[in-house]
Amino acid sequence: MSIWSRWLGLTRTSLPTSARTAVASVVSLIIARSLRMSEFYWAPISTIVILLSTINPLTLAWQRFAGTALGAALGALIATYAHPSWLVYGVGLFVCGMLSSLLRIGTAYRFAAIAMSIVLLIPHDRPPWVVAAHRFIEVSVGIAVALLATVVWPLPSRQS
Repeated sequence: MSIWSRWLGLTRTSLPTSARTAVASVVSLIIARSLRMSEFYWAPISTIVILLSTINPLTLAWQRFAGTALGAALGALIATYAHPSWLVYGVGLFVCGMLSSLLRIGTAYRFAAIAMSIVLLIPHDRPPWVVAAHRFIEVSVGIAVALLATVVWPLPSRQS
């Protein structure tokens, strides 16, 4: 263990992990902004979630992608045909969970519930389907950049 590791608590992966996360998140941000996404910040957030998770990035990316698609679509559908209330929201979360199980993407339920909540509960000045499509694109950009970063910039093993 080097003196830097003992004094600062740095590991062998601290620098490359921080650098890769920063670069990939900025790339996600730039792409989402260039696409004129209204909630562009979801792209770098998604990149961070994928890159800094202890779950295999490919597995987590699939869960986030599938869950966001389901949740955004369900949120748009509900917002189009029902006035959001606590009851509508609760039923929506229940249906979201059941659909996740039926589609055999149960592990993606958390991401579906988050996407549905954002589309349904946050006031937007655009139609629900536009909000849902933007949410899906923003998250997909973040996922794609994170996966590309794991391939282009692999990290050393996690040993200190």
